[in-house]
Amino acid sequence: MLLDGFHALKHAVRFRADVPVAVTTDRRAALDLADELAPDVRDALEALLTEVPETTLKALVPRPHPTSVAALAVRPSRAANLEILARTPRSTPVVVLDNPRNLGNAGAVIRLAAGFGATGVVTTGTLDPWHPTVVRGGAGLHFATAVERLPVDELPPGPVFALDPEGEDIRGLKLPDDAVLAFGSERTGLSPELRSRADHLLALPMRPQVSSYNLATSVAMTLFHWSATGGAPA
Repeated sequence: MLLDGFHALKHAVRFRADVPVAVTTDRRAALDLADELAPDVRDALEALLTEVPETTLKALVPRPHPTSVAALAVRPSRAANLEILARTPRSTPVVVLDNPRNLGNAGAVIRLAAGFGATGVVTTGTLDPWHPTVVRGGAGLHFATAVERLPVDELPPGPVFALDPEGEDIRGLKLPDDAVLAFGSERTGLSPELRSRADHLLALPMRPQVSSYNLATSVAMTLFHWSATGGAPA
């Protein structure tokens, strides 16, 4: 899979991805970035990065990242991710995106989940959470949390808390660490299958005149509520 840009490569290396190839048009500039922003992986990047002409980078990547860095990484095995998602007891939630439609939003959610130390992100439906656009939006943080696609009837264990406008105000609840936090699609909300699996329906505070939040915003608010009421980033 393609890692597009310095930050994606930095995160992949930091979270121990297998990165066989990494290239840049300016090795010195890339290592200077590492000195400034990621000294913990600077030595690893120095060993990995190969300088190539700009024409070579453009031949490999149609739209090179402004940092002029690109790499290839090996996707974690599905079996390993499923083992992580199924493990109990669990100390951090799993985020479920029910039939998401927007690739960029899915990437942003994976980035959020990694930041809060969530166990993983599961998608249902047809969207591939490892699509290149999702990976780019996740900034290499697919390697910091378990990311997989599953049918609704194979969700990870744990009480399912689904976000829905008709649910109970989230501000009155404490979310358990082993929660499965489910979010409906941007257009249609929760599917009937996911809604029927929910143990609890939750609602985010919102003015009556406002119809909805962006998906990534909803996930951020929910994970923040979890962390502020007892959970914490790893």
